Amino acid sequence: MTTDILAEITDILAEITDMLVEIVGDEFLVAQEVTMSTTFNEDLALESIEFVALAESLHHRYGAEVDLMGFLAEKDMDGILAMSVGEIVEHIARVTHGSLARAAGSPATTASAG
Repeated sequence: MTTDILAEITDILAEITDMLVEIVGDEFLVAQEVTMSTTFNEDLALESIEFVALAESLHHRYGAEVDLMGFLAEKDMDGILAMSVGEIVEHIARVTHGSLARAAGSPATTASAG
């Protein structure tokens, strides 16, 4: 991975951690450090309503392209239960990196850059 992508992943992980603190509360930080390998079910014991709140926060922050429910629809129940924060971070990085690449190549972006 390049330095830019690693920085992007670190930023996304920090933003997701902030969202989780907002959703579950400050005491959450004392009990659990969020890493790429932290699981939503076993480590965080996130309830479904909290997961929905996270999906809404992600949608608000990153836009419709980061479709968490669509991402989950591609997984079976075991995959969803075992899902880590890192899987969502990587999904967001892929989607946002792809949209940035498309935007950088668009004529409107190129024209306004000059």
